[in-house]
Amino acid sequence: MRKAFKMSVHKDQHDEYYKRHQELWPEMEILLKQHGVIKYGIFLDEKTSILFAYLEVEDEKEWAKVSETEINQRWWDYMAPIMDVNPDNSPISIDLTEMFYLEK
Repeated sequence: MRKAFKMSVHKDQHDEYYKRHQELWPEMEILLKQHGVIKYGIFLDEKTSILFAYLEVEDEKEWAKVSETEINQRWWDYMAPIMDVNPDNSPISIDLTEMFYLEK
């Protein structure tokens, strides 16, 4: 299953956002893979500070469980100072509807 959503990083935190994801915690990477993440990419529109995330998951129910884990909640707390977040520190995100897909 393919999923896409957008989030926002603070304008002065682009470099820090990039750095933190280049240094992704090993336990976070393991968690994502254990919950069926096949591919996951995040792209930045530098003019608007909007992040576009695209991922492929084996099972949407397993993906939904990621947010309930202690590791993920620690990640949210770590990222909260540099992003637009909800009261629980989860990133404010907007799911996007797939309108077209082409694969070889």
